[in-house]
Amino acid sequence: MAIWCMIVVKIAIFTLIALLVSVGMLTPSYAHTTVEVEQYKIEAGWGIEPPVVGIRNDIVFKITESGETEGTYRGITSAFQNLAATVMYGGASKNIDINSDPKPGYYYSSIIPTKTGSYLVDLQGEIRGVIVDIQIPIEDVESTSILDFPPTSSEGSTDVSALKNAISSLQQDVSKLKSGETTTSSNGGASYDFAIFALSIAAASIILAIIALLKRK
Repeated sequence: MAIWCMIVVKIAIFTLIALLVSVGMLTPSYAHTTVEVEQYKIEAGWGIEPPVVGIRNDIVFKITESGETEGTYRGITSAFQNLAATVMYGGASKNIDINSDPKPGYYYSSIIPTKTGSYLVDLQGEIRGVIVDIQIPIEDVESTSILDFPPTSSEGSTDVSALKNAISSLQQDVSKLKSGETTTSSNGGASYDFAIFALSIAAASIILAIIALLKRK
């Protein structure tokens, strides 16, 4: 009975992994970060997402305050007149020049990220008399492998290998059931047929996941 429980758990785990991979639910998501400094909302992030090492990008800002009616906002012009911006990575930092976008409240600074990992934007100064002293994390910079075509590395092969190992493990369970080494329960045929059917579904799900993963590479 213990072996049967282990098989059921294994089926559930492998099938879930297969479904997650096949529908792309393991893909990271990206978003800008918004902080509030008194009446102002300051949003920061990358102009192009995901940001990729070695490719020109922009650190973009949106600075707004609430409008006269509920649910509206207005952009703050000349927000960086007395506000300095510094981009930080580990122990390195660089003061960046801020350009105004034609749309009020929008700003940007062009940059080529040279390393993968986490970046911060440090803002020091004031906006129309309101003191600003904040650090805003922005999206992690990724390696070029997410854009490479044709693929230049075997990235993703680990996932495929893990799924193939899962199939092998399931096949071993089926063999044990057929040989009589493992029993399902005392009622014989019905439990055996159900076990084989469940294992087959899990194996098929994993195979479909491998195909979907390979098509994305």
